Amino acid sequence: MHRISSNATLFLKIFIPVFWTVFFGAFTLAVLLSNVKQFPLFDFFYFKMGLLAFFLGGAALMYFTIIQLKRVELGPQHLYASNYFKTYRYPFDSIEKITDRDLGLFRLVKIHLKKKGRFGKKITFISDEAMLNDFFDKNPNVEKIFSRLVNC
Repeated sequence: MHRISSNATLFLKIFIPVFWTVFFGAFTLAVLLSNVKQFPLFDFFYFKMGLLAFFLGGAALMYFTIIQLKRVELGPQHLYASNYFKTYRYPFDSIEKITDRDLGLFRLVKIHLKKKGRFGKKITFISDEAMLNDFFDKNPNVEKIFSRLVNC
């Protein structure tokens, strides 16, 4: 197996949500439960509700974007997708199409499956171009399969 997803996936998927939840969650909880008269802003109802909305909105945004990222590896006949806790194997013929989007700092790739898999019908990951090209250099037959599926 050869990893083709970026090293940043671990940082984005695990560390950012944990730190966001712990630090902003603790701060939000402290502000909501505080009764301190030294900081009058913390006693303001709209500030408390705005902070709660900011925390919940950020958590929802993370859930629907970066937490959905997967670690993806390729083998000669299969694609392996992992959420860092479980890994599932998908044969290449179960892939319907592959779409990619260049977002400047990184390339976001979505693999659309023909049938719903363990992670749903789409597997999203951040591509590491150097690792992908290295794999394709060693496995030109897989490159032919993927070139037919990209942006169908």
